[in-house]
Amino acid sequence: MRGTSGQASVELLGMVPLAVIVALGAGQLLAAGVARAAADGAAQAAAMALVQGGDPARAARAAAPDWAHARLSVHVSGRHVRVRIAPPGLLPGTADLLAAGAEADAGPGS
Repeated sequence: MRGTSGQASVELLGMVPLAVIVALGAGQLLAAGVARAAADGAAQAAAMALVQGGDPARAARAAAPDWAHARLSVHVSGRHVRVRIAPPGLLPGTADLLAAGAEADAGPGS
């Protein structure tokens, strides 16, 4: 029994980095889900702006949350809008991999 008195503490301490990585990974996936919801709303707002004769990029940025403005891109092709938002990066290199895209169509032209 001698020499095993601190073994459980050492094992617990060894698991802490793994637990932190798992927690950050789960947080990153949640952030990706939030980015997807934000992209959907921004794409719909941009399509509505097209219907009303407004600026789709401005409408998409206005509909997106503040944290997404620097991570948002809007592409308009005719009456079709594509919005892409990269989530906040909790783990290095994962934000671009988990970027969310959404599309909306303003319908036929009048």
